[in-house]
Amino acid sequence: MEALILEPSLYTVKAILILDNDGDRLFAKYYDDTYPSVKEQKAFEKNIFNKTHRTDSEIALLEGLTVVYKSSIDLYFYVIGSSYENELMLMAVLNCLFDSLSQMLSSQVNPVQTAIRHPEQNSRRSQPHKISRANGSDFLRKGMIYFLARKNVEKRALLENMEGLFLAVDEIVDGGVILESDPQQVVHRVALRGEDVPLTEQTVSQVYLFSLHPPSGFEFFWNFPN
Repeated sequence: MEALILEPSLYTVKAILILDNDGDRLFAKYYDDTYPSVKEQKAFEKNIFNKTHRTDSEIALLEGLTVVYKSSIDLYFYVIGSSYENELMLMAVLNCLFDSLSQMLSSQVNPVQTAIRHPEQNSRRSQPHKISRANGSDFLRKGMIYFLARKNVEKRALLENMEGLFLAVDEIVDGGVILESDPQQVVHRVALRGEDVPLTEQTVSQVYLFSLHPPSGFEFFWNFPN
């Protein structure tokens, strides 16, 4: 029987998953059709959680796939590749994602709270004025890096900052191809992407954050549902 010779491929990662301590999905991104339906994906996620959440190892073979994983407080992080994939490459992706989130969530700087407590430092004029689309753009963009204020890679922090997670994953892997393994580069690029987003593309949650805690002397023109 001839040995199977596989051609090298850039498509290394099949999926990235983050589950909570009950095995429920917080984040999942699949890069091929190994599990084409949501039902199959959820079944796989339950299976992978049951096989790994009580073990101390970092690598597992499951359903013909290579799985590398680690836990943090109430979260489980998984990077999945094919059965013949290099575990070190998958582990590099896992560590990059985890370390990137850890750096973003453990920063001691909270630009949002700084802006709220000291609005005069974020305004070109010393007297209070209303936020317009022009002068409010920079102020609202700070919501893009609000996740920098968190301290732990835990479920609550991650749920509050899902946008940062999505941006980080996109910087690390694209279509299954590994783009970056340096967490500092990922954090830097995520911050740049946050600054480049125009006001019209701000998410509702970012604007809503400022509607709940507007700085003294500022008034919003937008109405928000109760």
